[in-house]
Amino acid sequence: MSDDLVGRITEYYERHAPDEIREAIAEGGKKDILNPAYPYDARMKREAYEDTLDALQIELVKMQSWVQRTGARVVVVFEGRDAAGKGGTIARVRQNLNPRVVRTVALAKPTPKEAGEWYFQRYIKHLPTAGTVTLFDRSWYNRGVVEHVFGFCTPEQRESWFAQVPDFERLLVADGIHLVKIWLTVGRAEQLRRFLKRENDPLKHWKLSSIDVEGLSKWDAYTDAIAETLERTHTDAAPWTVIRSDDKRRARIGAIRHIIGSLPCDLSDADAVGETDPKIVGRPEMILGNA
Repeated sequence: MSDDLVGRITEYYERHAPDEIREAIAEGGKKDILNPAYPYDARMKREAYEDTLDALQIELVKMQSWVQRTGARVVVVFEGRDAAGKGGTIARVRQNLNPRVVRTVALAKPTPKEAGEWYFQRYIKHLPTAGTVTLFDRSWYNRGVVEHVFGFCTPEQRESWFAQVPDFERLLVADGIHLVKIWLTVGRAEQLRRFLKRENDPLKHWKLSSIDVEGLSKWDAYTDAIAETLERTHTDAAPWTVIRSDDKRRARIGAIRHIIGSLPCDLSDADAVGETDPKIVGRPEMILGNA
């Protein structure tokens, strides 16, 4: 984060945030859930979370063995609002896995050369070969939401992208790639609270950018873009799974369970994997209208 951004989030919180958001943050305890639409009042207890995560990470290691043995190709797309927990969830997925088998792709702003290519071209370069997994920390869905909200693409470019996404993903699946699409959603007060925490922690300043700061005032525009994107790209071949992430612990557990459950891994222990929580994990209908 550059020096000119320091204090900008606090300024937004103090001067521009809606009253109900500011009050929710000011009155909420450290362990409280700030989003009234979230189905739990407090976050998952640490001991239960760590025990469940440990068991699931063993299952992820089994999944990795299955991928290598069968030559499977797996793509997991992680999308969602800023500060929804994508990076933290990916870190827990990868924590005990071989980085040569399971790799994360987080692409920066397109170079001039990439900007002149077919939009999907730079993502195709990172698709997995046999026996490997690619985790996309943001993906080709940038065009549907962030680029649209900030005017980085024209309406015509976005419409062309919408027309191509279903076929692009259908081709990936038809070629044998296991494609898992996860959308992490977080409430407005919790998002702002996480940004404030990052601003106050020098070790997390790198996570903040001008897009994050400017995006705070574009909540409604993001909401509309997210709703349209989920509706128009949720297909039988490549469905979206939405995960409520106001509690990072429940979100991480839900994401890992969903990934393992989405793959035909013959090594999985169903009891160890457990069942996904339908209050936390669901289809786009869970949040449409309140994305």
